[in-house]
Amino acid sequence: MIPTKIFFTKGVGKHRERLASFEIALRDAGIQHCNLVNVSSIFPPHCKILSKNEGVRLLKPGQITFVVLARSETNEPNRLLAASIGLALPADPNAYGYLSEHHGFGQTEHKSGDYAEDLAAEMLASTLGVEFNSNKSYDELREVWKISDKIVNTRNITQSAVADKDGKWTTVIAAAVFICDEYQSVRDLEEEKTRGPSEKREEPTQDRIVPEIDTPKNGNGNGKKE
Repeated sequence: MIPTKIFFTKGVGKHRERLASFEIALRDAGIQHCNLVNVSSIFPPHCKILSKNEGVRLLKPGQITFVVLARSETNEPNRLLAASIGLALPADPNAYGYLSEHHGFGQTEHKSGDYAEDLAAEMLASTLGVEFNSNKSYDELREVWKISDKIVNTRNITQSAVADKDGKWTTVIAAAVFICDEYQSVRDLEEEKTRGPSEKREEPTQDRIVPEIDTPKNGNGNGKKE
């Protein structure tokens, strides 16, 4: 199962109950009606980036939905909190990219977003053989990545907030939401069940020779950096 589409979203919620504040943040992000499954941070080759509105329209209530999710929450009055997703894409469209999640306190939206973005770029650079010194500033590292011509684009989405002054729980989230074509296959199967006998596909007869093909098993792997 390889996602073919992705969209980015964010949200904030405040409530006296911790779980309820998370639910409100999910509603703000438009993904509250899905069963979310956290996955690690690989951006598949040829995955198409959609707008939030385009992506949300493709989701179904109760759908198992894979996400890279950053979440931060507190009930400490007036505390600054942020959650960010960073993305780094390679110049080669056949290569995979990296998504990073970052959550923290005391950071502005800009600082948190830059941190997540640079973290994704650093992970991608390490797989592409781009030399870098982790002791350098982020601006210096960006110049190295630009010169290499191996990293084509970086971006981030960030939600920050100042916690409720009266001590209610405040939750911020940022998410990269994957969409898989397998859901379309399920709908196709459901439609086929409703077709009449004349509409169903012709099955092979005994006179036909249907060769058996041994399909090798494919393995995959992924990694995650907190």
